[in-house]
Amino acid sequence: MKFISPKVDYAFKKIFGSEQSKEILISFLNAIIYGEEKIIQSLTIVNPYNPGQAMTLKDTYLDIKAVLYDGSIVVIEMQIARVSAFSKRVIYNLSKAYSNQLGIGEEYLSLTPVIAVTITDFILFNQTPDVINQFVFQEKNKKFEYPDVELQLIFIELPKFKKTLSELNSLSDKWIYFIKEAATLDTIPDSLGEVSEIELALNIANQAKMTVEELEVVDRRGIMLQDEKGRITYAEEQGRIKQTIALAMRLLKKRFGEIPVAITSRVGNLSLENLESLTEDILDFESLQDVESWLEGR
Repeated sequence: MKFISPKVDYAFKKIFGSEQSKEILISFLNAIIYGEEKIIQSLTIVNPYNPGQAMTLKDTYLDIKAVLYDGSIVVIEMQIARVSAFSKRVIYNLSKAYSNQLGIGEEYLSLTPVIAVTITDFILFNQTPDVINQFVFQEKNKKFEYPDVELQLIFIELPKFKKTLSELNSLSDKWIYFIKEAATLDTIPDSLGEVSEIELALNIANQAKMTVEELEVVDRRGIMLQDEKGRITYAEEQGRIKQTIALAMRLLKKRFGEIPVAITSRVGNLSLENLESLTEDILDFESLQDVESWLEGR
């Protein structure tokens, strides 16, 4: 068996946002939002993905939106690359889903809660090692919650999840493992297959059961997303290189005064790793000749 990666947005919507995916989505949301309690008994998927129709690369709105049994709205998004103002976009989509419930003249009492579940393939919160983080309105000092828990933000950061198959203890563990590692599997592991909804999700993700058109779209979309992620990573690295060059030159000038053009040029061509080593070794240099000797070895 070979499975498509749920991290590719088209694949994610096929697995979690098809008409046949309702039980999958119910299990996933109960695990992530409600700590595995079976709170959600039914839901309606809004604008479901039709497995019989391959999506085109022009389709850009790929969030999954579901209305729960009590009218609450859940918006689920898979994001593999960090983009500018991403955290603001998540809040905007959440507030938009909330405000769009009302038509002109309709009462506020008809508003229902909105929950945004965002899965990222990058680390968003360095303040905590927790894989799942949940945000609600609360009083700043006393920490009690706002009377109406109308808006919730839930984030799942995949890079923080390090558990192996043998270490999966909870339903949320198994769902996160599925999303992160499905593409590496060549069979359905017993620990995942014992959850019927995850077994169904793996069967939907089975490439052997997909049409040629669907596989082509998923493959092209996966390449596009990886290219975008690569461009972002490259841009971030170039930014760090520029900052480290500036730091190294400031330290050299502070220690030795005006720096010759030849040294400046060679420092500007160093890799990030060597630049970081240079900033650490500058205090050991006694003269510009020491700097030149150090550069000769790089």
